[in-house]
Amino acid sequence: MEEKEVRDPTIPVPRGKAAVKKSRGKSLTTADLVLLSLLAEQPMHGYQANAELKRREIRDWAAISRPQVYYSLDKLARLGLLRPVRSAGACCGPERQRFAATKSGLAALRDALEREDWSTGREKPPFLTWMALSWQARKGVFKRQLKLREAFLQRERQRERETLSSVLAEVGHPYHEAVWMLQLMAAQFETELRWISRLLKELGRRARAKHPTLTKP
Repeated sequence: MEEKEVRDPTIPVPRGKAAVKKSRGKSLTTADLVLLSLLAEQPMHGYQANAELKRREIRDWAAISRPQVYYSLDKLARLGLLRPVRSAGACCGPERQRFAATKSGLAALRDALEREDWSTGREKPPFLTWMALSWQARKGVFKRQLKLREAFLQRERQRERETLSSVLAEVGHPYHEAVWMLQLMAAQFETELRWISRLLKELGRRARAKHPTLTKP
């Protein structure tokens, strides 16, 4: 027999607008939210949206593939969060159908931006996983991977600096969310580069745990 979920009677059940707001904000993926934000600026079709994602280097901070763009466009349109916009010229097929965010779409985006998990979530970068498992790596691999990571971060830091310069020229002032975001990313690269530099100096002192505590069977 299937076990039924028992609801805590002390927790109120969201009703009406509160329930709609909660479900609407949670049902949207990162790709959906990025597209809604993009189409809030101006109507675009899928090809144009992909080109803008590339131009702004949005994939540096949001995982959204080319197929996801078209999937999200279809999904958001079905949900009534996007509306088709008639082009001035001749129609070039469904893949060139332009869309704009509706009032409901903008409300759904704003609802999603109120979720607490944006500010309380913790990332799980692959490099941290590698670091935790690296004690099993062959001799010399640890240092080699650190040097690879260092070279990668140096390239990314330079790329962020160039992107920041371009964004500042486009925005025209330093008090913009895109500028702050890029400054944060550059600062994170700087912090990790300093950490790697210190780690490379301490490699000769690397040792296993002296007092490991394991769960008993």
